[in-house]
Amino acid sequence: MPHSVRAVCVFSERLIQGPRRSVSCSCPLERLVARFWAGRGNLSPQACGCQGASGASCEVRIVGARGFWPARRNAWRARRAGRRCLRPCRVDCFAWRRRRRGYWMMCWPWCLSARPVWRELRDRFDPLFPGPVRRESRAAVCTRSRYAEDRVAAGAFTQYVILGAGLDSFAWRQPDLLGSLTVFEVDHPASQAWKLDRVRVLGLPLSDSQVFVPVDFEAEPLQDVLGAAGFDWAQPAMFCWTGVAPYLTAQAIESTLRTIAAAAPGSEVVFSYRAEDCVLDDVGTEFARIYTPIAASADEPLQPGWSVIEIDRLISRCGLKVVDHPARADLQQRYFAGRTDGLRPYTFETLVAARVT
Repeated sequence: MPHSVRAVCVFSERLIQGPRRSVSCSCPLERLVARFWAGRGNLSPQACGCQGASGASCEVRIVGARGFWPARRNAWRARRAGRRCLRPCRVDCFAWRRRRRGYWMMCWPWCLSARPVWRELRDRFDPLFPGPVRRESRAAVCTRSRYAEDRVAAGAFTQYVILGAGLDSFAWRQPDLLGSLTVFEVDHPASQAWKLDRVRVLGLPLSDSQVFVPVDFEAEPLQDVLGAAGFDWAQPAMFCWTGVAPYLTAQAIESTLRTIAAAAPGSEVVFSYRAEDCVLDDVGTEFARIYTPIAASADEPLQPGWSVIEIDRLISRCGLKVVDHPARADLQQRYFAGRTDGLRPYTFETLVAARVT
Protein backbone atom coordinates (compact mmCIF):
# COMPACT_ATOMS: atom_id res chain seq x y z
CA MET A 1 0.00 0.00 0.00
CA PRO A 2 1.38 3.45 -0.82
CA HIS A 3 2.82 5.17 2.22
CA SER A 4 0.88 8.39 1.57
CA VAL A 5 -2.45 6.57 1.57
CA ARG A 6 -1.58 4.56 4.67
CA ALA A 7 -0.65 7.74 6.54
CA VAL A 8 -3.93 9.44 5.79
CA CYS A 9 -6.07 6.38 6.46
CA VAL A 10 -4.52 5.60 9.81
CA PHE A 11 -4.53 9.27 10.68
CA SER A 12 -8.19 9.81 9.96
CA GLU A 13 -9.16 6.79 12.03
CA ARG A 14 -6.87 7.44 14.97
CA LEU A 15 -5.78 11.05 15.09
CA ILE A 16 -8.91 12.90 16.04
CA GLN A 17 -10.08 12.27 19.58
CA GLY A 18 -13.68 12.27 20.68
CA PRO A 19 -16.45 10.51 18.71
CA ARG A 20 -14.90 8.50 15.92
CA ARG A 21 -15.51 10.58 12.85
CA SER A 22 -13.53 10.57 9.66
CA VAL A 23 -12.59 13.71 7.82
CA SER A 24 -11.86 14.88 4.36
CA CYS A 25 -10.71 17.90 2.57
CA SER A 26 -11.52 20.18 -0.30
CA CYS A 27 -8.89 22.45 -1.79
CA PRO A 28 -7.41 23.45 -5.12
CA LEU A 29 -4.72 20.81 -4.70
CA GLU A 30 -7.39 18.33 -5.73
CA ARG A 31 -7.43 19.99 -9.11
CA LEU A 32 -3.81 18.97 -9.39
CA VAL A 33 -4.98 15.38 -8.85
CA ALA A 34 -7.68 15.91 -11.47
CA ARG A 35 -5.19 17.23 -14.01
CA PHE A 36 -2.84 14.38 -13.30
CA TRP A 37 -5.77 11.99 -13.71
CA ALA A 38 -6.86 13.57 -16.99
CA GLY A 39 -3.93 12.13 -18.92
CA ARG A 40 -4.47 8.64 -17.60
CA GLY A 41 -7.44 7.65 -19.72
CA ASN A 42 -10.54 5.96 -18.33
CA LEU A 43 -9.29 3.99 -15.34
CA SER A 44 -12.28 1.92 -14.29
CA PRO A 45 -12.26 -0.49 -11.31
CA GLN A 46 -11.93 -3.37 -13.76
CA ALA A 47 -8.85 -1.76 -15.30
CA CYS A 48 -7.31 -1.70 -11.86
CA GLY A 49 -7.43 -5.47 -11.68
CA CYS A 50 -10.53 -5.96 -9.55
CA GLN A 51 -13.81 -7.59 -10.48
CA GLY A 52 -16.86 -5.38 -10.88
CA ALA A 53 -20.00 -5.57 -8.80
CA SER A 54 -21.15 -8.71 -10.63
CA GLY A 55 -17.79 -10.46 -10.53
CA ALA A 56 -16.25 -12.91 -8.09
CA SER A 57 -15.56 -12.00 -4.48
CA CYS A 58 -12.36 -10.12 -3.84
CA GLU A 59 -10.38 -9.42 -0.69
CA VAL A 60 -10.60 -5.74 0.13
CA ARG A 61 -8.79 -4.50 3.19
CA ILE A 62 -9.58 -1.39 5.13
CA VAL A 63 -7.15 0.69 7.13
CA GLY A 64 -8.54 1.40 10.56
CA ALA A 65 -7.56 1.95 14.16
CA ARG A 66 -6.49 -1.66 14.52
CA GLY A 67 -4.80 -2.11 11.17
CA PHE A 68 -6.13 -3.99 8.12
CA TRP A 69 -9.59 -5.51 8.27
CA PRO A 70 -10.90 -7.87 5.60
CA ALA A 71 -14.10 -6.51 4.07
CA ARG A 72 -15.29 -9.79 2.57
CA ARG A 73 -17.54 -10.35 5.59
CA ASN A 74 -19.17 -6.96 5.09
CA ALA A 75 -19.74 -7.68 1.41
CA TRP A 76 -21.40 -10.97 2.38
CA ARG A 77 -23.66 -9.20 4.85
CA ALA A 78 -24.59 -6.66 2.19
CA ARG A 79 -25.60 -9.40 -0.21
CA ARG A 80 -27.63 -11.12 2.54
CA ALA A 81 -29.47 -7.84 3.14
CA GLY A 82 -30.24 -7.53 -0.56
CA ARG A 83 -28.02 -4.53 -1.08
CA ARG A 84 -25.63 -4.09 -3.93
CA CYS A 85 -22.11 -5.21 -3.10
CA LEU A 86 -19.70 -2.61 -4.43
CA ARG A 87 -16.23 -3.76 -5.43
CA PRO A 88 -14.13 -0.96 -6.79
CA CYS A 89 -10.37 -1.30 -6.93
CA ARG A 90 -8.45 -1.99 -3.74
CA VAL A 91 -7.24 1.51 -2.95
CA ASP A 92 -10.70 2.94 -3.61
CA CYS A 93 -11.88 0.68 -0.80
CA PHE A 94 -9.04 1.11 1.68
CA ALA A 95 -11.00 3.56 3.79
CA TRP A 96 -14.51 2.26 3.35
CA ARG A 97 -16.58 0.91 6.21
CA ARG A 98 -19.92 -0.74 5.68
CA ARG A 99 -22.50 0.31 8.26
CA ARG A 100 -25.61 -1.70 9.00
CA ARG A 101 -27.90 1.02 7.75
CA GLY A 102 -26.34 0.74 4.33
CA TYR A 103 -24.16 3.85 4.31
CA TRP A 104 -20.72 3.98 2.79
CA MET A 105 -18.12 5.62 5.00
CA MET A 106 -14.87 7.01 3.62
CA CYS A 107 -12.11 8.07 5.93
CA TRP A 108 -9.33 9.45 3.79
CA PRO A 109 -9.48 12.71 1.88
CA TRP A 110 -9.28 11.77 -1.80
CA CYS A 111 -11.12 8.49 -1.50
CA LEU A 112 -12.77 8.97 -4.91
CA SER A 113 -9.43 8.76 -6.67
CA ALA A 114 -7.86 5.47 -7.75
CA ARG A 115 -4.76 3.44 -7.15
CA PRO A 116 -2.59 4.14 -10.22
CA VAL A 117 -3.00 7.90 -9.78
CA TRP A 118 -2.11 7.80 -6.10
CA ARG A 119 0.94 5.67 -6.68
CA GLU A 120 2.30 8.02 -9.32
CA LEU A 121 1.42 11.11 -7.29
CA ARG A 122 3.29 9.63 -4.36
CA ASP A 123 6.31 8.81 -6.47
CA ARG A 124 6.29 12.28 -7.98
CA PHE A 125 5.66 14.49 -4.95
CA ASP A 126 6.57 12.60 -1.76
CA PRO A 127 10.33 12.85 -2.40
CA LEU A 128 9.96 16.64 -2.55
CA PHE A 129 8.64 16.93 1.01
CA PRO A 130 10.61 15.85 4.09
CA GLY A 131 8.83 13.43 6.42
CA PRO A 132 7.83 16.01 9.08
CA VAL A 133 6.37 18.29 6.39
CA ARG A 134 4.28 15.46 4.93
CA ARG A 135 3.00 14.46 8.35
CA GLU A 136 2.00 17.92 9.49
CA SER A 137 0.42 18.92 6.18
CA ARG A 138 -1.74 15.79 6.18
CA ALA A 139 -2.66 16.40 9.79
CA ALA A 140 -3.75 19.94 8.88
CA VAL A 141 -5.91 18.76 5.97
CA CYS A 142 -7.82 16.38 8.21
CA THR A 143 -7.99 18.81 11.12
CA ARG A 144 -9.65 21.57 9.13
CA SER A 145 -12.43 19.27 7.93
CA ARG A 146 -12.98 17.85 11.40
CA TYR A 147 -13.15 21.38 12.77
CA ALA A 148 -15.80 22.43 10.25
CA GLU A 149 -17.85 19.28 10.64
CA ASP A 150 -17.82 19.55 14.43
CA ARG A 151 -19.41 22.98 14.11
CA VAL A 152 -22.00 21.56 11.71
CA ALA A 153 -22.92 18.83 14.19
CA ALA A 154 -23.09 21.26 17.11
CA GLY A 155 -25.20 23.90 15.35
CA ALA A 156 -28.85 24.20 14.42
CA PHE A 157 -28.24 24.38 10.69
CA THR A 158 -30.55 23.09 7.98
CA GLN A 159 -28.13 23.68 5.10
CA TYR A 160 -24.45 22.92 4.61
CA VAL A 161 -22.62 24.60 1.75
CA ILE A 162 -19.20 23.29 0.76
CA LEU A 163 -17.48 25.89 -1.39
CA GLY A 164 -14.87 24.39 -3.68
CA ALA A 165 -16.07 20.92 -2.69
CA GLY A 166 -13.62 19.01 -4.89
CA LEU A 167 -13.58 15.35 -3.87
CA ASP A 168 -15.08 15.98 -0.44
CA SER A 169 -16.93 12.87 0.76
CA PHE A 170 -18.94 14.40 3.64
CA ALA A 171 -22.27 13.11 2.34
CA TRP A 172 -21.02 9.50 2.43
CA ARG A 173 -19.06 9.81 5.66
CA GLN A 174 -21.72 11.60 7.69
CA PRO A 175 -25.02 9.99 6.64
CA ASP A 176 -26.60 10.57 10.06
CA LEU A 177 -26.50 14.32 9.43
CA LEU A 178 -28.16 14.14 6.02
CA GLY A 179 -31.61 13.69 7.53
CA SER A 180 -31.59 17.22 8.89
CA LEU A 181 -29.24 18.86 6.38
CA THR A 182 -29.28 19.69 2.72
CA VAL A 183 -25.70 19.60 1.45
CA PHE A 184 -24.81 21.93 -1.41
CA GLU A 185 -21.54 21.01 -3.10
CA VAL A 186 -20.34 24.03 -5.05
CA ASP A 187 -17.50 23.68 -7.52
CA HIS A 188 -16.32 24.41 -11.05
CA PRO A 189 -18.38 22.48 -13.63
CA ALA A 190 -15.39 20.52 -14.94
CA SER A 191 -14.22 19.48 -11.47
CA GLN A 192 -17.73 18.51 -10.43
CA ALA A 193 -18.33 16.50 -13.60
CA TRP A 194 -15.14 14.54 -12.94
CA LYS A 195 -16.20 13.85 -9.35
CA LEU A 196 -19.66 12.67 -10.41
CA ASP A 197 -18.04 10.38 -12.94
CA ARG A 198 -15.97 8.83 -10.15
CA VAL A 199 -19.13 8.45 -8.06
CA ARG A 200 -20.80 6.67 -10.96
CA VAL A 201 -17.84 4.38 -11.59
CA LEU A 202 -17.67 3.41 -7.93
CA GLY A 203 -21.43 2.90 -7.74
CA LEU A 204 -21.82 5.19 -4.74
CA PRO A 205 -25.39 6.03 -3.71
CA LEU A 206 -26.65 9.58 -4.04
CA SER A 207 -29.07 11.12 -1.57
CA ASP A 208 -31.88 13.57 -2.17
CA SER A 209 -30.12 15.71 0.42
CA GLN A 210 -27.12 16.17 -1.89
CA VAL A 211 -27.29 19.07 -4.29
CA PHE A 212 -24.46 19.55 -6.78
CA VAL A 213 -24.03 23.16 -7.83
CA PRO A 214 -21.70 23.72 -10.80
CA VAL A 215 -20.54 27.32 -10.96
CA ASP A 216 -17.96 29.35 -12.80
CA PHE A 217 -16.95 31.69 -9.98
CA GLU A 218 -15.50 34.21 -12.42
CA ALA A 219 -18.69 34.55 -14.46
CA GLU A 220 -21.63 33.75 -12.14
CA PRO A 221 -22.62 35.39 -8.82
CA LEU A 222 -22.55 32.78 -6.04
CA GLN A 223 -25.71 34.14 -4.45
CA ASP A 224 -27.75 33.74 -7.65
CA VAL A 225 -26.40 30.26 -8.39
CA LEU A 226 -27.12 28.97 -4.89
CA GLY A 227 -30.62 30.42 -4.97
CA ALA A 228 -31.34 28.73 -8.29
CA ALA A 229 -30.14 25.40 -6.81
CA GLY A 230 -32.70 25.61 -3.99
CA PHE A 231 -30.64 27.22 -1.25
CA ASP A 232 -32.89 29.16 1.15
CA TRP A 233 -31.22 32.40 2.20
CA ALA A 234 -33.81 32.79 4.98
CA GLN A 235 -32.74 29.58 6.75
CA PRO A 236 -29.57 29.15 8.85
CA ALA A 237 -26.65 27.56 7.02
CA MET A 238 -23.07 26.51 7.59
CA PHE A 239 -20.55 27.38 4.91
CA CYS A 240 -17.31 25.41 4.69
CA TRP A 241 -14.60 27.17 2.73
CA THR A 242 -11.32 25.51 3.61
CA GLY A 243 -8.16 25.18 1.57
CA VAL A 244 -9.29 27.82 -0.94
CA ALA A 245 -8.53 31.31 0.43
CA PRO A 246 -4.71 30.84 0.28
CA TYR A 247 -5.06 30.94 -3.52
CA LEU A 248 -7.39 33.97 -3.68
CA THR A 249 -6.79 37.69 -3.77
CA ALA A 250 -7.97 39.87 -0.90
CA GLN A 251 -10.73 41.25 -3.11
CA ALA A 252 -12.03 37.77 -3.95
CA ILE A 253 -12.00 36.72 -0.28
CA GLU A 254 -13.89 39.85 0.74
CA SER A 255 -16.47 39.37 -2.01
CA THR A 256 -17.20 35.80 -0.90
CA LEU A 257 -17.47 36.76 2.77
CA ARG A 258 -19.91 39.54 1.92
CA THR A 259 -22.03 37.02 0.01
CA ILE A 260 -22.06 34.70 3.01
CA ALA A 261 -22.99 37.62 5.27
CA ALA A 262 -26.27 37.86 3.33
CA ALA A 263 -27.37 34.50 4.75
CA ALA A 264 -29.87 34.19 7.61
CA PRO A 265 -28.81 35.33 11.10
CA GLY A 266 -27.05 32.51 12.94
CA SER A 267 -25.41 31.18 9.81
CA GLU A 268 -21.70 30.50 10.04
CA VAL A 269 -18.67 30.12 7.85
CA VAL A 270 -15.51 28.16 8.58
CA PHE A 271 -12.58 29.00 6.37
CA SER A 272 -8.83 28.62 6.38
CA TYR A 273 -6.35 31.25 5.27
CA ARG A 274 -2.64 31.39 4.71
CA ALA A 275 -0.76 32.61 7.77
CA GLU A 276 1.79 35.37 7.40
CA ASP A 277 5.36 34.15 6.95
CA CYS A 278 6.64 35.61 10.23
CA VAL A 279 4.54 33.19 12.33
CA LEU A 280 5.54 30.01 10.48
CA ASP A 281 7.72 27.49 12.25
CA ASP A 282 10.43 25.52 10.43
CA VAL A 283 7.97 22.96 9.03
CA GLY A 284 5.55 25.62 7.83
CA THR A 285 8.36 27.60 6.22
CA GLU A 286 9.68 24.50 4.46
CA PHE A 287 6.21 23.59 3.22
CA ALA A 288 5.75 27.09 1.78
CA ARG A 289 9.16 26.97 0.09
CA ILE A 290 8.46 23.62 -1.58
CA TYR A 291 4.77 23.95 -2.36
CA THR A 292 4.74 27.51 -3.74
CA PRO A 293 6.31 26.56 -7.12
CA ILE A 294 4.15 23.42 -7.31
CA ALA A 295 0.98 25.46 -6.90
CA ALA A 296 2.19 27.99 -9.45
CA SER A 297 2.89 25.24 -11.98
CA ALA A 298 -0.72 24.08 -11.59
CA ASP A 299 -2.00 27.61 -12.33
CA GLU A 300 -3.05 27.98 -8.68
CA PRO A 301 -0.47 30.47 -7.35
CA LEU A 302 -0.45 31.12 -3.63
CA GLN A 303 -1.29 34.62 -2.40
CA PRO A 304 0.45 36.46 0.48
CA GLY A 305 -0.43 35.45 4.01
CA TRP A 306 -2.59 37.28 6.55
CA SER A 307 -2.10 38.23 10.16
CA VAL A 308 -4.78 37.34 12.71
CA ILE A 309 -5.60 41.03 13.19
CA GLU A 310 -5.99 41.61 9.46
CA ILE A 311 -8.38 38.68 9.04
CA ASP A 312 -10.43 39.75 12.07
CA ARG A 313 -10.78 43.23 10.60
CA LEU A 314 -11.74 41.86 7.19
CA ILE A 315 -14.40 39.61 8.69
CA SER A 316 -15.88 42.49 10.71
CA ARG A 317 -15.84 44.76 7.66
CA CYS A 318 -17.88 42.17 5.75
CA GLY A 319 -20.62 42.14 8.40
CA LEU A 320 -19.64 38.94 10.21
CA LYS A 321 -18.56 38.28 13.79
CA VAL A 322 -15.57 36.09 14.68
CA VAL A 323 -16.72 33.35 17.07
CA ASP A 324 -13.60 31.16 17.11
CA HIS A 325 -10.08 31.77 15.89
CA PRO A 326 -8.00 28.86 17.20
CA ALA A 327 -4.23 28.96 17.21
CA ARG A 328 -2.35 25.75 16.53
CA ALA A 329 -1.93 25.22 20.27
CA ASP A 330 -5.73 25.28 20.63
CA LEU A 331 -6.14 22.69 17.87
CA GLN A 332 -3.48 20.51 19.44
CA GLN A 333 -5.33 20.60 22.74
CA ARG A 334 -8.69 19.80 21.13
CA TYR A 335 -7.66 17.06 18.74
CA PHE A 336 -4.13 15.88 19.49
CA ALA A 337 -3.91 15.80 23.28
CA GLY A 338 -2.32 12.68 24.72
CA ARG A 339 -0.60 11.58 21.53
CA THR A 340 2.90 10.19 21.93
CA ASP A 341 4.04 10.57 18.33
CA GLY A 342 4.15 14.37 18.27
CA LEU A 343 1.70 14.64 15.38
CA ARG A 344 0.22 18.11 14.90
CA PRO A 345 -1.07 20.35 12.09
CA TYR A 346 1.30 22.69 10.30
CA THR A 347 1.36 26.47 10.80
CA PHE A 348 0.90 27.30 7.12
CA GLU A 349 -2.88 27.68 7.39
CA THR A 350 -5.07 29.11 10.16
CA LEU A 351 -8.71 28.30 10.79
CA VAL A 352 -11.42 30.79 11.73
CA ALA A 353 -15.18 30.58 12.31
CA ALA A 354 -17.45 33.59 11.84
CA ARG A 355 -21.18 34.11 12.32
CA VAL A 356 -23.88 36.15 10.64
CA THR A 357 -25.36 38.46 13.26
